[in-house]
Amino acid sequence: MDVGALVDRARTGEPRAVARLISLVEDASPALREVMATLAPLTGSARVIGLTGSPGVGKSTTTSAVVGALRRRSLRVGVLAVDPSSPFSGGALLGDRVRMQEHALDPEVYIRSMASRGHLGGLSWSTPQALRVLDAAGCDVVLVETVGVGQSEVEVAGLADTTVVLLAPGMGDGVQAAKAGILEVGDVFVVNKADREGASAAVRDLRQMLSLAEGSDVGWTPPVVTTVASRGEGLDELMAALDEHWAWLAGPGLHRRRTARAAAEIEAIALAALRSRLGDLRGAGPGGLADLAADVVAGRTDPWAAADVLVDAVTTAAR
Repeated sequence: MDVGALVDRARTGEPRAVARLISLVEDASPALREVMATLAPLTGSARVIGLTGSPGVGKSTTTSAVVGALRRRSLRVGVLAVDPSSPFSGGALLGDRVRMQEHALDPEVYIRSMASRGHLGGLSWSTPQALRVLDAAGCDVVLVETVGVGQSEVEVAGLADTTVVLLAPGMGDGVQAAKAGILEVGDVFVVNKADREGASAAVRDLRQMLSLAEGSDVGWTPPVVTTVASRGEGLDELMAALDEHWAWLAGPGLHRRRTARAAAEIEAIALAALRSRLGDLRGAGPGGLADLAADVVAGRTDPWAAADVLVDAVTTAAR
């Protein structure tokens, strides 16, 4: 495989080349290291917007509306839509693009559905690398839509420059939002389906809880926007809030977020490599996991000491 030629084709906007690169990422291809090394100098230009929220709040519809607004600005847009994988069959419906049919024939919009493959946090494990592919392929903005998340599944906050949290009336009060851990990670909050009863109460509760929460960014107060994404209502206010946050981020804030993102990505890759080497030590034998487990059960050692032995074995093998 000529990775350089494939990347060059992706840079020109060829959908097949972009799709091939993302497939190499998802499949953990042996060529993955070469792909990432080739892409590295070409990344860093795309603005990344993450959209997250509970199932049924309208993430896909809102994403489609935001894509339309960005295209009216003549921007090239990439979309990574992560769908949950079945814990039984391992399959995924990958249905988010069904709600984005209006952009299906637009050559300046690339939509990719990705299965979570059991990865928790609302994303697929390969989402950061797929994001790099779209960035290098010349996308001005990349939208990352998570699976329907519950409590504490807010991984997208570490991936995006701006995190949009969507809620809907009738899906719990402000206390539920606080319990879900989203008050600290959201940069912009959207109460979608605002034509439903209880929308004003949802906005009031959310603003009240936000006034009590301590956000991660000093100097930025997350706005609360109401929308009816299916009809395009409130879209201008949402885009204005996104632009305001992007302008506020310019400078040290953006660099800090992207540095933290890179650190998390490096750590995840390192941990995956260590788990792979750990698998080689699962068998029986001196220093093996099975042998250490037997020693713990017999009382000859404790789990902490056994873990130290295992870590030493892994690091020695790494050398």
